[in-house]
Amino acid sequence: MDSKCAQLLPSVCTVLADSRQPVSDDTCLEKLLDWFKTLTSSGSSLLLLEENPCLTELILAVLRQEEPNPTVLSFVLRLTGLLAASESGFRHLQQGEAVGMAFGEAGPLVSASWEDTSVRSGWVQGAHDMLRHPSAFQFLCDSGALDTIFTLQGDRSLFVASAANRLLGCMLRFSVQSEPSRPLGAGDCEWPECARRIVSHLEESLRSRSASRANHSLKVLATVFEQNQEAWTGVLWSRVAGTIQSLLEEELARVGHSLVDLFLSLARSPVFSCHESSLWQQVAHALKGLHPIQAGLLALGLLKLEECPQAVKTQGLCILLQSVACVARTSSPSSELSGLLDQPPADGASVESLLSSRSSCITLLCQSLAHLEEIQHLAHLPVDFPHNPLLHATVTVLQVCAGLAVPASSLGAKISGILIGCSRVQRAALHLLGALSRRANHDMSLEEIFDILLVYLRSPDASPTVLKTAFQATLKWCLSFSETSGSTNGFPWYKQFLRDLMPLLQKRLCSPRWEVRDSTLEFLTLATKHLKGRDGFWQALSSSEVVALAEGLLDDPESYVRASTVRALGQFSLIASAGSEAPVLDHNGSSNKDRIAARLLEILSSDSEGFPRRAVVGVFIDWLREGHPAVRHDPEHFVSQAIQAVKGDLDWEVKVSGLELAGAFAAQCFHRFGVPECPYADAASSASEPARLPELLQAFSRVRLFDFLFGALGDCDRLVALKACEILTGMRRKIGTGCSLNKGQRLEPQGNAVLGDTWKMVVPWASGLPGGDCSETVPQDPKHALLILEAADLEELERALGRSSDHLEKSPWSLLQDILSTGGAVEENEADCY
Repeated sequence: MDSKCAQLLPSVCTVLADSRQPVSDDTCLEKLLDWFKTLTSSGSSLLLLEENPCLTELILAVLRQEEPNPTVLSFVLRLTGLLAASESGFRHLQQGEAVGMAFGEAGPLVSASWEDTSVRSGWVQGAHDMLRHPSAFQFLCDSGALDTIFTLQGDRSLFVASAANRLLGCMLRFSVQSEPSRPLGAGDCEWPECARRIVSHLEESLRSRSASRANHSLKVLATVFEQNQEAWTGVLWSRVAGTIQSLLEEELARVGHSLVDLFLSLARSPVFSCHESSLWQQVAHALKGLHPIQAGLLALGLLKLEECPQAVKTQGLCILLQSVACVARTSSPSSELSGLLDQPPADGASVESLLSSRSSCITLLCQSLAHLEEIQHLAHLPVDFPHNPLLHATVTVLQVCAGLAVPASSLGAKISGILIGCSRVQRAALHLLGALSRRANHDMSLEEIFDILLVYLRSPDASPTVLKTAFQATLKWCLSFSETSGSTNGFPWYKQFLRDLMPLLQKRLCSPRWEVRDSTLEFLTLATKHLKGRDGFWQALSSSEVVALAEGLLDDPESYVRASTVRALGQFSLIASAGSEAPVLDHNGSSNKDRIAARLLEILSSDSEGFPRRAVVGVFIDWLREGHPAVRHDPEHFVSQAIQAVKGDLDWEVKVSGLELAGAFAAQCFHRFGVPECPYADAASSASEPARLPELLQAFSRVRLFDFLFGALGDCDRLVALKACEILTGMRRKIGTGCSLNKGQRLEPQGNAVLGDTWKMVVPWASGLPGGDCSETVPQDPKHALLILEAADLEELERALGRSSDHLEKSPWSLLQDILSTGGAVEENEADCY
């Protein structure tokens, strides 16, 4: 703790200990606790207590009050637990009776303050923080804390009850580890006393008919098995396994999620990695007995585990496939679903019943589709996965949702009535359809996939979110088809798909809903980028009016759409200029590139919204790096125009992107003029300089690069100044110091008037102090620029700018001042600021 904080801390403790003083808000006290946590984690809590006796005095004063403020009392309980987390700090506080007064039988437990939720929460959290050593554990056992924890498990506050469950699990671990030489067995007499009481309490709660009590015990067990992987947890499981089995057979629906958490915690533990363990039999039983939605959560977790037995994984996959297969079989010939749950599951009737109800049908189907999508992203699928049947089933679900499927039974008719037009299921099925493209093969019926995608892209009733998902799935399948097939030759249906796609894009670009126009432009941007040079795509695009319509959206009334249009046209122009087979935007040929560049510069200079301007700078960065003809012809002129437009922008993100453009230009110039990294060592002579260094600096001057960078160095937005500082630091590293262009010269604060003005602007920012006038112009003489670059302490400035702008307000000293100000202890803060 620094001296300034140490001077304020006694006054702060006095304010908090005085029940008549106004209390700081909970946020200040929470930040104060965080500060103490930092101090105790990096140093000794005993030393902290000895150097600051006011802390012990504060704890005792508040605990002795008859009617303490609940907020302060909760803070003191947590502070006591934090300081008593070390053995030495615990003994120090115990000698002063602080521990007993806080967590003993005569503490807040018997006072009226206990009725306040914050006090009970502070007690549980403080006890949990303190429980880091055997002395604290023994104290809690001797003081009767175990009964209090049992009671708090049923607290009306879910936060308190959850904290009590975690504390009880921690108590069980400490009890077992307190007698490491004792062999544990199934009998009560073989367990330490505290552990015996806890386990008996858990078993009793599990056997009770109360779902609430059973839930709390299951959560404690899940915590224990998750956080402890020693051999004794296997003995614990052998004790409670029978009770858990009984709980499963009773079908307590309200404990299903807690059972899922428990089984997943057990399955992740290496103690139960043996496939012959009885645990896996119970897991298999749980997959059968749990509600299908809860069983789906368990199945997904098991499929992600490498150590899970194959038979259990197969059972879990069947759980996830049930609802999708059931919907598909009601509307599709069974021959096309061969391999997808050929044997009906034992609980198929339960799934059919859920699918007959609107709410449960949508919930179950969306969950199953989402889980099946998630496992597609695993590096290796855990079991033999029925890709083709599932793909057909997914297409069938989408057909049902679009009203295109013919029900084959009364159940199918009921399901169709529920699913037609259901956007939730449509989105989930489209997400899964897109994910299945990762493992595409030639045996799949690709034509029906692209047909259903066209259905959703055409649908006038599709919501903007469904349409966006359909575009995403379309792009994934186009990429997958191109990678697996190579050429469209022999696939006339795919060429027809691309020809059919273009009118749909044109239609969507004219949609009255801005979200639809935006999603269409996003698809066009990504398709242009990733399908460049792919056979058939450019031909279809060149024969359509898509790009011409997109260009008209540069004047769209919605700024998001204008930004997406900028990105789409920028990407298209970049790709179009790279290949001779690529289409041009209009019949003017190459002059169109300049026209688009001029149009984007106009947007950068005049658009009233920040999103399009940010998009323009992003496009210019890509053009510069990729060598767009509009840039390659005269990069200096192009970059100069761009950064001059950015220079006066009020949007900090535009300015940061403009600095990235300047940095990319500088990097290209360094490469073009052959300036290596750090060419000047202390012993270097002028003969070692690159011969083209003067040309490099002249190029920077023509672009007014230093003017832009030094001006940004004094920007009022910290992130802008930081970015400029990083670029200038990198430039100085490449150019080096002591350049012979400035041999015998030094930049001093006095002297030449112009240089003096420059010094006044740059040096204050380089030293991390406020000051400078960004409107001043840095001289374009390369010698002057190098002198400034050499004189400025950029490293110190970068460190200063790296701190958040409110670091002073967030400092511990400022926090203590705030608490004192609230309590009225600082005289200068007592005046009414109004």
